Amino acid sequence: MNDLTYIQQRFVNYIETIIKTDKLSHSYLIELGDVSLDYPFVLLFVKMILCPHPVSNIDGLNCNRCNTCQLIDEEIFPDLEIIEADGMQIKKKQLLSLKEEYQNYSLIGHRRVYIIREAEKLNPSSANTMLKFLEEPEEGIIAILLTKNRYQVLDTILSRCQVLSLVDSTEISSIDDTVIRFIRYLISGDDLFVHYKEILDSIMPDKTVAKEVFDIVEKIFIQFLSGQENDQLSFLSDTHRDKILSYITIIEEEIPKLVYNINYKLWLDSIFSRFVEVK
Repeated sequence: MNDLTYIQQRFVNYIETIIKTDKLSHSYLIELGDVSLDYPFVLLFVKMILCPHPVSNIDGLNCNRCNTCQLIDEEIFPDLEIIEADGMQIKKKQLLSLKEEYQNYSLIGHRRVYIIREAEKLNPSSANTMLKFLEEPEEGIIAILLTKNRYQVLDTILSRCQVLSLVDSTEISSIDDTVIRFIRYLISGDDLFVHYKEILDSIMPDKTVAKEVFDIVEKIFIQFLSGQENDQLSFLSDTHRDKILSYITIIEEEIPKLVYNINYKLWLDSIFSRFVEVK
C-alpha cells in the first residue's frame, strides 16, 4: 500500500495504534469514499485484528502472508462473516442467523469479526436486532459496519459505534464566515468559552447545526493537512499539525455522542473542554 493519501495514511496509523495499545472497541462504523479503493483498508483492519503472526511493517500489524491473511483477502476466513443487503434492505433474519452463528466460539483464534456492508440499509426491524447485538457484545466479537454516509445510518446504531472515516474531503473553496470565526476561537483555546454565548446563539444553536459545522471544520482541517491552499485558512499556518490532528480526533470521537446526548449544552461543554486541553 504505497502512495497512500493523507486520509488513508491517517486511517492506517489510527488502527495500528488501536492494535498496539490493545484498545480495540467491540463495534466500528467505517465511512467509505470510493468503495473499490477504500475496501482493502477495511480488510487490512480485519487482518490486524485476526492475524496470528503480527509484525510491524508498511502494511500494518499483520504478516500479510499467512493463511489467515490470504483467506481474509479472499473473504472466506471462517472467523469472518460478511452481511450484504438482501435486495434493497438488510433483513432481520440475516442478523438473527449471524447472531446464532456467533454464539459459538471462534473456530481458529480468540476473535471473530463480522462486516455489515451498506449499514444504511438496515430497516427498523433489522436495526433493532442489530442494536441488541451491539448493546450486548460477546467477548472477542468485533462488528464493522460500512457506509458511504454516516448520517444515513440510524442514530441509534451510529451512537453505539466508534466512527472511522476514509472519506476524502472535497475541496472547500469558499467557507462561511461563521465557520471561520469558530475555527479562530477553537485554535485560540480559551476563546471557546469567552465566546460561548455567541457560538451557542449564532454559530451552532442546536444539535443539527453543530453536526453540520463540525463536519465542515473536520473537512477544512483535513484539507489544510493535505497541503491544499486556501486564503481564508492562512491564519492556520502557525498551528502545529499535531494540534490539528488532535482536533480531528476529538471531533470524530464526540460527534457520535451528540446523537444520543439529551443535554446539548452539556455535550458542548464537554467537547469544548477537550479542545481547550489540546496544546
